[in-house]
Amino acid sequence: MRKSLVAMAALAAAGSACAQSSVTLFGVVDAAVSGYSAKSSFYSTSLLPAFPPAGQPDTVKRSQTALSNSGYNNSRLGFRGTEDLGGGLAASFWLESPLFNDSGAAGLSTFGRRSTVSLSGGFGELRLGRDFTPSFWSDTVFDPMGATGVGTNLISSINSNLAIAASGGTLNGGLSGGTDSYVRTSNAIGYFLPPNLGGFYGQVQYALHENTKSTDVSGSPSRRGRYIGGRFGYGNGPLDVALAYGDSTAQDATTTTAAGLFASSAERKIATTNLGASYDFGVLKLFGELSRVRDEAGTTVPVGTFGRVSFETSDKYDGALLGVSVPVGVGLLRAAYSRVKFKDDPGLQPPGLFAPNRDASAGKLALGYVHNLSKRTALYATLARIRIRNGQNNPAVMGATTGGSPAYLSTGTSSGFAPRSATGYDFGIRHAF
Repeated sequence: MRKSLVAMAALAAAGSACAQSSVTLFGVVDAAVSGYSAKSSFYSTSLLPAFPPAGQPDTVKRSQTALSNSGYNNSRLGFRGTEDLGGGLAASFWLESPLFNDSGAAGLSTFGRRSTVSLSGGFGELRLGRDFTPSFWSDTVFDPMGATGVGTNLISSINSNLAIAASGGTLNGGLSGGTDSYVRTSNAIGYFLPPNLGGFYGQVQYALHENTKSTDVSGSPSRRGRYIGGRFGYGNGPLDVALAYGDSTAQDATTTTAAGLFASSAERKIATTNLGASYDFGVLKLFGELSRVRDEAGTTVPVGTFGRVSFETSDKYDGALLGVSVPVGVGLLRAAYSRVKFKDDPGLQPPGLFAPNRDASAGKLALGYVHNLSKRTALYATLARIRIRNGQNNPAVMGATTGGSPAYLSTGTSSGFAPRSATGYDFGIRHAF
């Protein structure tokens, strides 16, 4: 018996030596003094002129000063680890939680930023769990502001607003306020190409909707929460360029009769295509991105006993970004201009002289400076200015502001007001560990 125990102990020790593993604790703590202001004006909801309520001015300016977090990098706390399985194989995990270090309200209460387990080798990497979507990556990689703080580009912020508006709430897991099908998605199966392909890289991802399928008259399950997308690019030396696509089912509802005939059905998909690139000249680095998002909605209703009629609309959001970063000693100057134009599909509404204009657009200029005190600690300052045209025609565009409380960003002090311009600033410190 004693010999058996000794032998088992020796085998365990040998196994530990062969299968080396490591676990890392990491994080970012980022805090800033931030200011936000928005100027809203009263607008008519019809073609007839309208006036604000008695005693209410035509324009309203609201502002807020706050101690914020994540002005330069997103505050987070995480654990990641890797085990060498031998033969070129490795298993790894990544658990990352958001931090609200300005109030201490959240930390390790959820791993909503990322929660994955992976198997990697010469074939690439298979990754399971909650992760970034492929279609989001270009919005942050090709933005000198990193899609963070008041400088976040409009492509990123409007797409996030659209995901919330389209889904009517949260999707698969509900851990990021309705943005699961834009920035991140849960229940995902992802594959990444191996890194030794001469600069070429790529990934595909499929997120399960996890809705229940039944054999009764309810028919097929809703696909609300499903995401499918991919990204392919080339990065070698100073050049990095990537093309991405994502398709998210934000709504999917079917009503049936006892006889199994379709009474009505409705589906809404958000399809994102973007192309981004950057080139590092040494003295400066240029960034650019083009994006198109289609908000596709379809409704089928019964006509008579067996007939059905379908109605479809396809709204478009066309975005563009141009940015630059310039090293200055231990610091970095950053600048970016982004613009998104919303094009409404009127559907069955007849065109004509009295048809309302539902198009909208927004433009944003962001300027910033980062002063690196060390490799892990930096001071930063960011300023941003937004101009919004006809934002009341689309909630995603109307919410294209620099930050702050939703009450004043959307409606001012009363209904009938919409923001026309907004400004914001961040002055903060970031420490990484």
